[in-house]
Amino acid sequence: MTTPLSLEPLDLAALLCSRVCHDVISPVGAIVNGLEVLEEDKDEGMREFALDLIRKSAKSASARLQFCRLAFGAAGSAGASIDTGDAEKVARGLFGADERTTLNWDGPRAFVAKNKVKLLLNLCLISSACIPRGGVMNVRIEGEGDDLKLSVAVKGPNLKLANHVASLLQGVSESGGVDAHGIQPYFTGLVARDCGMAVEVSATSEEVQLKAAPKPSEALGETTSA
Repeated sequence: MTTPLSLEPLDLAALLCSRVCHDVISPVGAIVNGLEVLEEDKDEGMREFALDLIRKSAKSASARLQFCRLAFGAAGSAGASIDTGDAEKVARGLFGADERTTLNWDGPRAFVAKNKVKLLLNLCLISSACIPRGGVMNVRIEGEGDDLKLSVAVKGPNLKLANHVASLLQGVSESGGVDAHGIQPYFTGLVARDCGMAVEVSATSEEVQLKAAPKPSEALGETTSA
C-alpha cells in the first residue's frame, strides 16, 4: 500500500541539503586527509600520493557542486532558460570523470526551460545510481518547447533500480515517509509535475530507462471555456 507524500518546505529543503552534503563530503574529506599527509609525512612518495589525491578529489568535488547547482539550485532567475550544452558539460564532468561510465548525449544544443533541464539532470542522477560499477548512459532530447521529450537509459554490471524510485517519482511512498536517500527521486517527481510532464520507468535485467514526456491535456486538468 502506498501513501501520498506531502512535505513541508523546510523538510524538503533540509533533506535536499542532506543529499547534496552526502555527495560532496567524500571528496572533501579526501582533500583533508591528503593535506594531513603533506603536513605530517616527509616521504616524497607519500607526498606525491597525497598531492595526486588532493588534485583528483578537488576535481571531483568541483564537478559534483557544478552538477548540483544546475540539478537542484536556482541557476538563474525565475522562468529562466538554461543552455543544454551547459547541462551536458556538468553531466560529463560528474559521470565521465572516473572513466567507468560512457555518456552518450543525443540532442540539439538549445536554451530550454530551467526546470526541464533540472528534470533531465535529475533523471541522469537516478540512472547513475542503477550502475554502481559504471556502464553506459544514453541521454536523448527530442522536440522543443511544450513538445519536449527526455529520456535516459543505462546499461552496466550489477544493474538495478531501487524499489522505492518508481513510487517516489509519483509522489507516493510505501513506508509513508521519505529520507535523505529517497528525497532525490521524490524531488524529481515534483520538478516533472511542475513542468507538466510525466515520468515513465522501465527496468529489465539489461537496461533501465526513464522517460519524461508532456502529460495529455486532460491529465493537466485543463478546461475548455464555453
